[in-house]
Amino acid sequence: MTAGPWGPTSRGGPLARAFPLVGDYPDDVPDTPEKDPAEVRRAAGRPINGSAFARTARLASLPVGFAGRTTLGLGKRIVGTPANLVLDEVQRRTADQIFSVLGQLKGGAMKFGQAMSIFEAALPEEFIGPYRETLVKLQDSAPPMPPGTVHRVMAEEFGAGWRESFPSFDDRPAASASIGQVHRATWKDGTDVAVKIQYPGAAKALISDLKQISRLARLFGVIAPGLDVKPLVKELQDRVAEELDYSLEAGAQAVFAAEFNGDADIVVPVPLAHTERALVSTWLESDSSLAQIITTGTQDERDRYGEAYVRFLFAGPSRAGMLHADPHPGNFRIMPDGRLGVVDFGAVARLPEGLPTSMGRLLRHAVDDDYDSVLEGLREEGFLKAKSDLDADTIARYIGPFVEPARVERFTFSREWMRAQTLRVSAPTAEGMGTAMKINLPPQYLLIHRVWIGGIGVLSQLGATAPFRAILEESLPGFADQG
Repeated sequence: MTAGPWGPTSRGGPLARAFPLVGDYPDDVPDTPEKDPAEVRRAAGRPINGSAFARTARLASLPVGFAGRTTLGLGKRIVGTPANLVLDEVQRRTADQIFSVLGQLKGGAMKFGQAMSIFEAALPEEFIGPYRETLVKLQDSAPPMPPGTVHRVMAEEFGAGWRESFPSFDDRPAASASIGQVHRATWKDGTDVAVKIQYPGAAKALISDLKQISRLARLFGVIAPGLDVKPLVKELQDRVAEELDYSLEAGAQAVFAAEFNGDADIVVPVPLAHTERALVSTWLESDSSLAQIITTGTQDERDRYGEAYVRFLFAGPSRAGMLHADPHPGNFRIMPDGRLGVVDFGAVARLPEGLPTSMGRLLRHAVDDDYDSVLEGLREEGFLKAKSDLDADTIARYIGPFVEPARVERFTFSREWMRAQTLRVSAPTAEGMGTAMKINLPPQYLLIHRVWIGGIGVLSQLGATAPFRAILEESLPGFADQG
């Protein structure tokens, strides 16, 4: 756990639809100035709560900065700079500002950025290229708290004599994430441990940030044209109370640790002590994560860890009765013995009966091209709205390409494949958005859907080849039975 528990475009194009170059914002607003690195570090060290006004102002600066950039871009086009070069510069500078602000604020802003980052593979190359590194960076890091703040939180959670329980404690965080950071320490019995502590004021900041981001949802269209981020924000808002309570996380983590104890492929740290805002777990000795495999791993590593990653996600419901519901790569550590370490159990879907058998049945019907049965099953499970007029042929055209990984022995996930599916279903046509608008997502499938889509996004970032069909036959109830 050393590194973490965690060309040209017209006005009618995707970017223009998401953010017209002129008309939505004043055309005389200067670009937001670049931040001095020292000031960024100082801001990152302040308690997360700060003033509500300051946090809101930081987020509100995003559309102002975008307005300045698009005005600057328009000016350059007038004097002859090629349109595609102007667009690249606008995209790059916009992304840099968005994710700089999200990272500095931590809280809900950082959590939203991390949630967005796993969908990077779905974005068109001409949009994501200039800032792919910025997006992926959010999967595994965030600015840390200063030592003084850390000591104050430790005293509040474990008492004034907290150092008696921690003979050694490294003030430098081993990892920083959206609502907390991790320090390496020694527990009173000599065990090497990871101490996760929550940022002061995290609850207030988390709620405030998510409300503000919801209001600014349209701004993020510059990163993900066609992606409606409001449902994502709403889901994060619904999970706030659970993720802020480390007592709940400790309980979930304990179950996973027991179920995967001695596993050949997966290791989960054992929780030793906790409060509502602090969690002490056994230390995982790791200096790399799945996020780093995405950027620097060999193809063999991508395939190997991609398969271990997806097998773990499917195994959780059957073995632990819970689904790990925060699938971003920073939560998956590469262990020296080749196993995959899994951390951060703040978001889980409790599935005591395992994954719904109906999922496997529906997927098998689709693989077998029995879309009459798929249509009937979707109605029974509540995926189709009461007055939906969708027929089996339309469902086949809409769902069919998504079923491709389950049709073959081994499937190679890729950004190109993921991007094609995203563009297809978000196209303003009867078989794109027209079909999507008639499909409902029942509440009981909300987290399952998030993990399923997020997991496929990560596999596509990895470019992993995996025996996806065999994994489904082994781990998805109802899939093999129907065959």
